[in-house]
Amino acid sequence: MQPHLLPPLPCYLNGAYSTLPDAKVSVMDRGFIFGDGVYEVVPVYAGRLFCFAEHMARLDRSLAELRIRNPLSRDQWREVALKLIAEFDHSTLADGQNGAKTPSDQLIYIQITRGVALRDHVMPADLEPTVFVMASAMKPPTAEQRAQGVTCVTADDFRWKKAHIKTTSLLGAVFSRQISADVGAVETVMFRDGFLSEAAASNVWVVRNGTVYGPPRDHLVLEGIRYSLFESICQAEGIPFELRRVSRDEVFAADELLLSSATKEVLAITRLDDKVIGDGKPGPVCARLLAAYQRAKAASES
Repeated sequence: MQPHLLPPLPCYLNGAYSTLPDAKVSVMDRGFIFGDGVYEVVPVYAGRLFCFAEHMARLDRSLAELRIRNPLSRDQWREVALKLIAEFDHSTLADGQNGAKTPSDQLIYIQITRGVALRDHVMPADLEPTVFVMASAMKPPTAEQRAQGVTCVTADDFRWKKAHIKTTSLLGAVFSRQISADVGAVETVMFRDGFLSEAAASNVWVVRNGTVYGPPRDHLVLEGIRYSLFESICQAEGIPFELRRVSRDEVFAADELLLSSATKEVLAITRLDDKVIGDGKPGPVCARLLAAYQRAKAASES
């Protein structure tokens, strides 16, 4: 496949199912003109949606912040997602040993923009939102990354101060992620005024003396779905968990440093800039959280 050609992956656009090469939106869509929209990425394990209710709740919060009405009900979102999951498996999976197709791990990407209107910075009232959903393959960390941890770099958090909205206006995140990509690192860990915020496309967790620390839930950090999941896992595992301001010095002095996201799940940072974190390998808290995460995946239901 040439880089500029889209694969025929299944998608949904404004009430119709098609494939990516056939899906088209207006050049006057405010998502294209202004990045005026929100998105969600829901993991799918073995054909089952993971933390679907939590993703839908965050979608509702982001839409409310942007004053965009939610165009579909919770049941309708589930129906669209499940149809795309099935279509993706049908179009991409080879038959197994017994002729059966094994459901795959996927990502369901949801995007809602304010809709189509003539260009004006003022938010037009009563537009019909543009709804786009697609299925794609999950690309988890490699076995080597799980076993050895990954290298990350740091940068000042130069993004806007409404990071709690999962908006499609992602140029800040694109620039910050490119900082790490340029040096072959996996993520860019960002600090605002000397305190940890998050990474370009991940939340960041500090482990010190057996306690998991993370930045507070506020407008400076996107509350990843793993915030509540980590909190509940830590409670079940007897691991102390605390959200508070975490200084740059505390990050570099961590016993363990972790990334979390829909694709990374739980991933250890073992080198940050030029400093080895802890003993330079994934630690025991990372192992416990990752194992508990796998149990939560196995128990998930669509």
